[in-house]
Amino acid sequence: MYYELNRKGDQKMIVLDIRTDNFYSFKDFHMNMSYPKKIVNSYIPDEYLMERPNFRYKKINILLGANASGKTSVGKMLMDIFNFIDKKQYTTIVQKINNPKKEAYFSMDFITSGFKMYRINAIFSPLRVEKYTAENVKVCIREVPITLKDSYETCAEKISNQKCSYDNNFVQELEKVTDLSWLFEYPSDSSIVNTNLNQNVDLYIRVLQNILHTLDPSIEKVEKIAQVENTFVIRMKNKDIVMQDGEVINKDILSSGTKEGIAIASVLTSILGRECSFYYCDEKFSYINSDVEKAILTVMINSIRQNEQLFFTTHNNDILDLPLPKHSFSFLKKEFYEDDFVITCVSASKYLKRATDSLHNAVDNDLFSTAPNLDSIYQLLDFIHN
Repeated sequence: MYYELNRKGDQKMIVLDIRTDNFYSFKDFHMNMSYPKKIVNSYIPDEYLMERPNFRYKKINILLGANASGKTSVGKMLMDIFNFIDKKQYTTIVQKINNPKKEAYFSMDFITSGFKMYRINAIFSPLRVEKYTAENVKVCIREVPITLKDSYETCAEKISNQKCSYDNNFVQELEKVTDLSWLFEYPSDSSIVNTNLNQNVDLYIRVLQNILHTLDPSIEKVEKIAQVENTFVIRMKNKDIVMQDGEVINKDILSSGTKEGIAIASVLTSILGRECSFYYCDEKFSYINSDVEKAILTVMINSIRQNEQLFFTTHNNDILDLPLPKHSFSFLKKEFYEDDFVITCVSASKYLKRATDSLHNAVDNDLFSTAPNLDSIYQLLDFIHN
């Protein structure tokens, strides 16, 4: 598992729109996190900026799609952009450029502190020498105040009407934005999980204990070892397992699902404890029962407060049965187009307009054209006859 936490007090971080080209497998990729019309009796309360009821944004963003459709890449791209803004360094983000011989760019509309919306435009010129330099990086940041009657659409129009100047040094431009706050959690080859002790330790123990006991009833409780910093013990009926500095000792004793539960507990603790305002939980339930995933996601959804935002990626179509607004669901797909593979994002609300439209039926009938092509798998049956 891999995690990244950036906590800046009580500051908020809300992403409203992302466009990118030539990073990862993205080509003219666009994803929008606003919605234009108020939902009556919505399952998600207060899905708008605090004290700005017309400024609606998607608090819950559930991303579905086949393998390699871009769900993890969306999170990594956002994390790269956040770090680029926060650290004001370009060396990491340029490593994600797909074709260095072509221009790469991204733009993002977002909110941090106060009633102010930002738009960052960044252009990375084609590589002409051995490696990128600051001369390859051009950044423009524009901002507008969010008035009482403003919506995202009106603010976006105001920003679009402003001139975008790339004259300043990109570091000077990035200094216009401060106090970004986020948590990313997604799979990797590392076995390290987040046991960040800025969190409420008692809350973390309670969440971890409840989740692990649900996944493995032989786990009786979780305790903090007082004598050793950042160390916990998972007590089972016949054995104990130690977790120190985020690494599980004797991890082979635990099932794959139980190990995933440790990372999930960290994310849920951060949400319950208001550690951040932006959360990206990616592919954490591959080995976990569908009902358990739905239950944990339900707790996450009900714990996300106003001025906070959750991204959650999954392969589990049972999640479609949750009583969420259709705009909460987006589908990613990778298609071959003009001699290249292109990732696109389709919002369910674009196709399903009526309250009675069934999202599950739409997916079962592949309305969004996101089902994987299984022809190559079934072609293996030819070997039966050879």
